[in-house]
Amino acid sequence: MLRRLLALTLLAALAACATGPDVRVDYDRNADFARYRTFGWASPLGTDRSGYTTLTTDRMKAAVEREMTARGYTYAPNAPDLLVNFHGRFQERIQVSGGPAFAPPMAYYGYRGYGVWPGYAFGSGPFVDQYTEGTINVDLVDRRRDAMVWEGVAVATVTDRDRTFPQERIDTSIAAIFARYPYRAGIGTPVPPPAR
Repeated sequence: MLRRLLALTLLAALAACATGPDVRVDYDRNADFARYRTFGWASPLGTDRSGYTTLTTDRMKAAVEREMTARGYTYAPNAPDLLVNFHGRFQERIQVSGGPAFAPPMAYYGYRGYGVWPGYAFGSGPFVDQYTEGTINVDLVDRRRDAMVWEGVAVATVTDRDRTFPQERIDTSIAAIFARYPYRAGIGTPVPPPAR
């Protein structure tokens, strides 16, 4: 029994590690994605609010450039069709679950006749989980119209490993976002994602 419980716990932990970020996307249904063949960076980028290029910016640029070029887009620093912007943030979260379970009052027959035991609590009480949630936004903006045409957002719990190896988490999150981007350069109809 103990082995089975340990095995189930291990499987649950592995499943939690294997899940990627929660990704949501939105896009302009009137945009002509067939017109877009090149991309460049918005200025200033959302991760450069302090007035200088951050390490996060460099990491996100590398990940986004890899995804865009895999879809046939060419980097064009001057007058690109699409401007790419991104943002990132951390937020502390608290989740409370569970709590004491209550047994209903019960009737009993004792030496003095019938009586009622009051309800009682059992269980370990509420479980409080405090964690850090990370969010990455990627915006694709039509430069000529100065209007966003596509947005991808990835939300995930940030672990100690993510803080130690941020490039891995950024690469994973950006890849998950672009897995939901259905266009290729110069093609206006959705196509399957490129093979890896």
